[in-house]
Amino acid sequence: MKTPLLFLFFLTGFIQAQNTIPESDFEELEEQVIEWRRDFHQHPELGNREFETAKKIAAHLESLGIEVQTGVAKTGVVGILKGNRPGKVVGLRADIDGLPVKERTDVPFKSVATSEFRGEQVPVMHACGHDTHIAILMGVAEILSKNNDFPGTVKFIFQPAEEGAPPGEEGGAKLMVEENVLKNPDVDAIFGLHISADKDVNTISYKPEGIMAASQSFEIKVKGKQSHGSTPWSGIDPIMASVKIIDGLQTIISREAELTQEAAVLSIGKIESGVRSNIIPEEATIIGTLRTLDVDMQKMINKRMEEMVPALAAAYRAEATIEIAKGYPITYNDPELTAKMLPTLQKVAGEENVVNIKAITGAEDFSFFAQEIPGLYFFLGGKTPGVVNPAPHHTPDFFIDESGLLLGVKTLSQLAIDYLNQ
Repeated sequence: MKTPLLFLFFLTGFIQAQNTIPESDFEELEEQVIEWRRDFHQHPELGNREFETAKKIAAHLESLGIEVQTGVAKTGVVGILKGNRPGKVVGLRADIDGLPVKERTDVPFKSVATSEFRGEQVPVMHACGHDTHIAILMGVAEILSKNNDFPGTVKFIFQPAEEGAPPGEEGGAKLMVEENVLKNPDVDAIFGLHISADKDVNTISYKPEGIMAASQSFEIKVKGKQSHGSTPWSGIDPIMASVKIIDGLQTIISREAELTQEAAVLSIGKIESGVRSNIIPEEATIIGTLRTLDVDMQKMINKRMEEMVPALAAAYRAEATIEIAKGYPITYNDPELTAKMLPTLQKVAGEENVVNIKAITGAEDFSFFAQEIPGLYFFLGGKTPGVVNPAPHHTPDFFIDESGLLLGVKTLSQLAIDYLNQ
């Protein structure tokens, strides 16, 4: 019995050694990954409009001999790389869209791009780090195409419109799922990452089960009666009613949501009304977002919003309607998959650099993939150590330390290899 066991021991060690990608392969690629990231950062595109971004991604994958599908969920790109023998299928996902934000950082690859959003010409910036996600996954594709001694298949999913499709359009992960991106070949598990401007480079943060909140957008239309600004009693002021509606909605969070159970956040992102100082307008529009980490709490808040908005408007003689979008579900990390892959995260980043965190109220439409198949989503540090109060995501001063990108390439590459070899 000793000889077969000894042989099996050495064989296992040999397979593990063979499936550890040489460090030199990563080091040689780091400069190129940073160069890709800077190019995408300088030329951002909004959701469902990532035409040039998609062309660059597809050209790179094709140059590696990877089977490429374009036009998936409008502007998405999918690459399929087969190993040298049959096995499972693993998905690796990166989002590719920018945001309507004017960049204020002083970098040589600063974005000056503009585009149209909600009928307005707006500046565009990669203010959430999706440019780093694209570059990282392109790097992973190059690494795995040159180290394809693994069983099974890797499906590279470059997803558009994570920040949401333009009004009136479909898009993002939901549309990709509907267009069967997880089929043909059928994906068994999926991994994704998000760069984090407030976590030190060369660190990884994760959480089993719910890691990011469900997200819903809502729009409120308030109707009043126009009048001269000097005689407000002759009209019905939709702006005053809007102020009271906004104030009232916050009491749902502060007085009705059981925050010791899970966090919830309601934020107003836009209020629009009127044309000049001496005219009380006829209408006002309020746009906002709701973030929840509990399904029952989400239902309760939705119900109270629908009750409160028309009631508050009526108290000020106005009328109001509210529409709440279904939005993104909670981003859920499959506990079994997370436990199985945690040793890989610790092996690549170092056990001391892998941190189990609490859930955050940010949201991610990676959640649609993780609803269909087991998924693992984690955060990659992007902050220079020692920096205090870094600019948040979605702001003009958002900044990423590029020295952490290589860890992203290593982690996704090794996750794919280790999963397929299990």
